Amino acid sequence: MRKKLRKRFEGLYWRQLMVTVGMVSLTLLLLGASFFSLSYNYAWNRESDEIEAKARVMGQLSVSYLESGRFLDVDSLQNASDFQKLASFGASVSDVDFMICDTQGHVLLSTDESLAGKVVTMPEDMTREILEKGSCSRRDDLDGLYENKRFVVGVTALSTSEAQPVGVVYAVSSTTSLDAMWQGFVGLFFMTGLVVLMISFMASSVTTMRQIQPIRDMAQATRRYAEGDFDIRMKDYGRDDEISELAASFNNMADSLQQTERQRREFIANISHELKTPMTTIAGYTDGILDGTIPPESERQYLQIISDESRRLSRLVRRMLDVSQLQAMDPLRNGSHFDICESMRRVLISMEKKINDRHLDVDADIPEEPILVLGDNDMITQVIYNLLENAAKFATHGSTLYLGVAAIDGKARVTVRNVGETISPEELPLLFERFHKSDKSRSEDKDGVGLGLYIVKTILEQHKEKIYVTSENGVTTFSFSLRME
Repeated sequence: MRKKLRKRFEGLYWRQLMVTVGMVSLTLLLLGASFFSLSYNYAWNRESDEIEAKARVMGQLSVSYLESGRFLDVDSLQNASDFQKLASFGASVSDVDFMICDTQGHVLLSTDESLAGKVVTMPEDMTREILEKGSCSRRDDLDGLYENKRFVVGVTALSTSEAQPVGVVYAVSSTTSLDAMWQGFVGLFFMTGLVVLMISFMASSVTTMRQIQPIRDMAQATRRYAEGDFDIRMKDYGRDDEISELAASFNNMADSLQQTERQRREFIANISHELKTPMTTIAGYTDGILDGTIPPESERQYLQIISDESRRLSRLVRRMLDVSQLQAMDPLRNGSHFDICESMRRVLISMEKKINDRHLDVDADIPEEPILVLGDNDMITQVIYNLLENAAKFATHGSTLYLGVAAIDGKARVTVRNVGETISPEELPLLFERFHKSDKSRSEDKDGVGLGLYIVKTILEQHKEKIYVTSENGVTTFSFSLRME
């Protein structure tokens, strides 16, 4: 059970889902940290500027009181009840506590009631920084003066006449506003993050499922195909993406394999049929001779039949081996340029006896100048021979055969034509199938095995070309092209 659950969660669906959720979470975290940092810095600077402005106002008031003659020195400031009231009023209005100190950091006057009666001295380093720079702001507990850190801003109180510091004014504020902002932001961030994560999880789950489901369907289809269900196909998901391309590729592969399997079965059936006839004849006549059924005076006749059938069986096997070898060759890669005209002349010479036996004339339209084509010379010669032999075999006695070649648009177009019976449109596509023999050819071509035109098609397909055939009004024409590059 544990192993099953582990395998389930290691699937592509969960991995993609976790990656999506992780990326969303990381993005939210980075955005939250960046937003908080910017917001906190903005709030800090704003709060610092506001408190600093209040501290400077209080510093100006203290200096004006000192220089107005109402107070002879800074020490007398701490005993002035009217200034204490003024400072307390300013503190209540500004929501900050003020501490007026001398240049040594001794607190002379404070609006913080919790410090009443205490002798307080501000941190030496902070006082020194204020006197050097004119101001200072930080979060500090002022050397343990407060239990929690507070927002402290200090400024110098400058004499208007000599522009010299006569004291230091501290403005102290609680950090409750910043803390409240932080807490509010954290709460809002977590609520927003939770909602975004839930939405992302659901959206990612739906999207991932849509992406994964075709793959699961394909895996199931592949298993069924491997089990022998060659009719299984992937459905059209109506998407213009890689999934649709993958489904289309699977269907094309299935169609190709199904066609190959169908051809394999047809090939086995055809070859079984073609082999059965001569083998049955040979076995029957041999048994007849051995058991005396065939009289001695007729044995020579039947031995001749056995010999003929044996040769036909040999030709059949040889042709099948030729087809197998042809399908494994790559003539465009291993071939070269050769003169197609010379190949056609050699075929005519080799076919002279068969042509004469049927009393045929030949119209050879072969240029004297060479026409160089790319391919395997022997294979193309076999194509021309098979086409011409087929044309001579089924041509009307005394008619004319046509064999010609012409250079058209960078290709050499070879044409073979005869005059005979018209081939029906339904039968034309079947001429190039293995072991196909029409009723007429079965009666006239007793030595054929039905592989000649199939070999033609196979060779031309190896050359990335096609064979074309037309038959009208008794004229049947075969044609193909070869590259001249």
